[in-house]
Amino acid sequence: MTNDYIKPPVEIRYKNELDALKSVDIGKKPENWVLSPKAVRTFILGGIIKTADGKMQIKRKFYGNDALVERCIITLAGNRGLMLVGEPGTAKTMLSELLSAACCGISTNTVQGTAGTTEDMIKYSWNYAMLLSKGPCREALVPAPLLIGMEQGIFARFEEITRTPAEIQDSLISVMSDQILNIPELENEGLVFAKQGFNIIGTANTRDKGVNEMSGALKRRFNFETVEPVRDVRLEKEIIIREAQDLAKTGHIDQPIDTDAAELLAVTYHELREGVTSEGTKLEKPNAVMSTAEAISVFYQTMSSAYYYGDGKTDLKELTQNLLGAVCKENKDDLEKLKSYFRIAVKEKSASEGGIWTEYLDTAKYLK
Repeated sequence: MTNDYIKPPVEIRYKNELDALKSVDIGKKPENWVLSPKAVRTFILGGIIKTADGKMQIKRKFYGNDALVERCIITLAGNRGLMLVGEPGTAKTMLSELLSAACCGISTNTVQGTAGTTEDMIKYSWNYAMLLSKGPCREALVPAPLLIGMEQGIFARFEEITRTPAEIQDSLISVMSDQILNIPELENEGLVFAKQGFNIIGTANTRDKGVNEMSGALKRRFNFETVEPVRDVRLEKEIIIREAQDLAKTGHIDQPIDTDAAELLAVTYHELREGVTSEGTKLEKPNAVMSTAEAISVFYQTMSSAYYYGDGKTDLKELTQNLLGAVCKENKDDLEKLKSYFRIAVKEKSASEGGIWTEYLDTAKYLK
């Protein structure tokens, strides 16, 4: 049952939409793709399609630059990899998942980059019991995402590539150049040729810049696309509400969304991220990641507290405490910047708008 999954893969979560698009898709498709580039675009950016049963609304899933999505799709249809870069929390991973599910039908062929990622986690490893019993043979081989992608003609996703040691990153170079993976232990049978449809989607966040900088040789094998934070407050509010609804459904939390609190949080994150209030007053930006993903986490945590401990009504004191934890978890100096935000921006809105902003301002005394 998919309802038992904490986070269903994209291809399961949106199976009805993918099936509907596939049934009406008459566009030109790259070899081994499930959908045409036009249908992939519709799946990610939304639209209305005509099916045998009438019209169907395809939900918009990525809010950002539509042209960026189109460029990503065309890159993946070519012979260069796609590298999505940007601040943490800008939906790079989500876009990578959506592209993989729509183009290949599978989004879970993934390497998660860390300081401990090794080459066998990317390419292949061995079943050592079978290796000792039968020697080097295909049966003893345990394929990793790169090898799986090459053999099946699907995408391999490499998350947070710059957190991986440089020498491990560079193990991709020969494969991306020649589309061949050599397994020396298998001797004459050890050459694996990539099937049509194979490609690599990488992600890297700009906060990791300089940690394990990608080599020039590897960079040349990718097309880079920068995913920007959401700049529109109304759109950010919509995203917070939509994602909170989905999370609540998954967590079996049956209560309405407090749209006023969602707007309040969207404005807070936007103004702290931009360093200026809606009235034009300059603010000192926190060092913390002020991403939409963080705002969703703060909102859902507050919503969960109201459901389990309260009467279902959003507690702004709890919201402020969760905001405090999110903003100050990396740098305690951000506490003063958050206090300053309440003294300036929230006070301005309390004076001009009143209502929930006055109640929000009153919670500043809990910022300790």
